[in-house]
Formats: sequence, structure tokens, C-alpha cells
Amino acid sequence: MNILVTGGAGFIGSNIADAYVEAGHDVLVIDDLSSGKRDNAPAAARFVLCDIDSETAVEAIRTFRPEVVNHHAAQINVRASVADPGFDAQVNILGTIRLLEACRQNGVRKFLFASSGGAGYGEQLRFPADENHPTWPVSPYGAAKIAAELYLNFYRVQYGLDYTALRYSNVYGPRQDPHGEAGVVAIFCERLLKGQTAIVNGDGEQTRDYVYVGDVVRANIAALEKGGGRSINIGTGIETSVNTIFRTLRDLSGSSQEEIHGPPMPGEQQRSCLENLLALEELGWYPEVSLEEGLARTLSFFREKIRSSGSW
Repeated sequence: MNILVTGGAGFIGSNIADAYVEAGHDVLVIDDLSSGKRDNAPAAARFVLCDIDSETAVEAIRTFRPEVVNHHAAQINVRASVADPGFDAQVNILGTIRLLEACRQNGVRKFLFASSGGAGYGEQLRFPADENHPTWPVSPYGAAKIAAELYLNFYRVQYGLDYTALRYSNVYGPRQDPHGEAGVVAIFCERLLKGQTAIVNGDGEQTRDYVYVGDVVRANIAALEKGGGRSINIGTGIETSVNTIFRTLRDLSGSSQEEIHGPPMPGEQQRSCLENLLALEELGWYPEVSLEEGLARTLSFFREKIRSSGSW
């Protein structure tokens, strides 16, 4: 089938685009390369350099006529969303609406949306959080993700445009950028391999639900045909502390660095963890890659990157 992947040169989107190409689909990637890298997009996919909130993006849908649009392009910096909520809304809400309008006007069958579990639920009341947990975002970024889900439901009810929203936990793995708004896995990998100091924010006991990007890709393959009209958590249901991530990567990398703790990040959530029973029921999906195996694969990716180019 014809599949358009927005943000298909980014960390998660490019891994998904690769899998779609390998499955024999005809893939078009659109990306403005504000955070993605052109080399990440699969060579076999067509590529259009543009912003999602542009006439070029609308024209890409009009001419390519995808059956499915997989929407991963976004303003992903939580702190930036706090500093400039208007810009975050322009990209993550208005940009999504413009894509949805183009989809309904050009016969797109289904819209897959990269949503957020951790940011969408905010400070959790129960662990792990299921999809019925209140959505009380504490950042404009999280609010925009939930708002976009509400618009997805509107377009399904009003126009018959099917959708699946995948509420990711903390995704990590190959191609994650260790700079900018990066996860601790990418940051620790680069610093430990380069012999640089890796700082653990606060006491390091804050927890996240770390899901390997390869497992996220599998969810996006299943969602091509399943999970219609649902918002579905994509996580492991396991809480892991930042200290555990650091110690595991330190041991895997052969580093002898002692733990160094810096000040806590202001406003950082203390705990986040997602239940995944609905993903099993709706998508037949369950995470297959253990944390240690996923961290080893990610470390190997960064080691090769540094060996071949000297940097990320």
C-alpha cells in the first residue's frame, strides 16, 4: 500500500519507514529536517523536504494519495513547549489538523498518530496507567497530544477517517539523537563511550517505562490494519530508574565512571509507567526486547557511529 510517513527522517519515524519499505509498501517520507537527518530515511522511499503545516505537505498527500498517513512529525521538546505554548500548538495541533483535512479530502483510509502516554497522563494516580487513566497533562506538549487525539475522534465520527493513536512511553534505541531534547539512554551512551562525564539528574530514582524502538515499529506495523478508533498504550509496564539505566550502560560499555549526581530537573515527573493489556488485545502486540538487550543494541549502534565518524 501507499504509506506517507511524516517525520520519517527522525529517530522513531525513520525506523518505521524502514520497516514499511522492507514489508513491500510504497513509502513517501516528508520531513523538514529540523531534528531528523536525511540519511535516516530509507533510500527506497521517496522524500519531500517540507514542514507539515505547508502547502507542499498537502500537495504531497494530493499527488501520492496514500492509503495510510503515519504522523510522527512534531515539536518534541517539552521545555520548549512550556516556553512557547503557541508555537507548540501551531505545530502539534494546527499542523495535525491540516494533515487531517488533506487526508479527508484525498481518500486516506487511516491515520496513525504518535501520541504520548507519559506526557498525556501527567502525574499518574496509579501505576501502571491504563488508557482510562485521567489525561491531565502538565506541559503544553502533552496537552497538544491529547488535543490531537480528540480531533482524530472528530474526523472519524464526522468523515469516516479511521485512526489509531499510539501512546508511547519512553522510546529508546538506534538513531536517537543524544543532543537537544534527548532521552537519558542516548545521552549516557554517547558520554560513556567517549569517556565524558555522564550526569544523573537528582537522586536518579525517578522512573520511566523504557520501550525499545524495534518494538514500537512492530506496533506501527500492526496498527496498519488493527486498533481502529482507539488510543493505545505502547510500553512495557515496567518501571526502571535512571540509576539502573546508568549502571547497566556503564557495565555494558566497560566504563569505570562513578555515579555523579547533579541537581534535579525542575518540574520533572517522578514516576511514569504504562499498562499494555489493550495493545495485546487490539494489536496482538507485546514488547519482545528486554531492557538489557535493547540497551546493548543501542550501545552497539552508538559505538559504531563514533568509530566510523568520531561523533553522532
